[in-house]
Amino acid sequence: MENERLWAPWRLGYVQGLASTQPDTGTPAWRPGADHDCFLCRAAAIDAPHFRTLGVLERTAHSLVVTNRFPYANGHLLVSPLDHRADLADLADEVLLDLQRRIVAWCRRITRTMQARGFNVGLNVGESAGAGVPGHLHWHVVPRWPGDVNFMPTIAGVRVLPQSLDALWDQLAATAEDDA
Repeated sequence: MENERLWAPWRLGYVQGLASTQPDTGTPAWRPGADHDCFLCRAAAIDAPHFRTLGVLERTAHSLVVTNRFPYANGHLLVSPLDHRADLADLADEVLLDLQRRIVAWCRRITRTMQARGFNVGLNVGESAGAGVPGHLHWHVVPRWPGDVNFMPTIAGVRVLPQSLDALWDQLAATAEDDA
């Protein structure tokens, strides 16, 4: 079997565990209790001109929607509260409702724009449950299509993503503007 290369340069910082993978967005206006090393806290604190740099698609009074920089599938989003919270019990009812509304809205948008046929929506609470950012709750919204799980993850341990993160941001940001 001939070896082939699939380039995914945006994953290097993740694989190496570098904190410096955060692009420069100037001096954030940190929220009270923010963790300055948390990419979600940084995204919650930046000004709108820097949204694209960090993949921010939407920020409401209570929540944040960002493209996942290390996606499981094309269109993979993260939906999180603005505040750095590790436990569901720490979220007020209006925050929980807004988070769920964001998930519904983005599933609808991705279905319309990317013709997704289903979604995996999940939340890992705590490091033992697999939370990659155990201090900041976030839901994964992963679009799915018939046959999207092919032989690559099984045989080669590789996921093939057909769209760049920049192109995805452009597509989804335009969809959000259409809904405004």
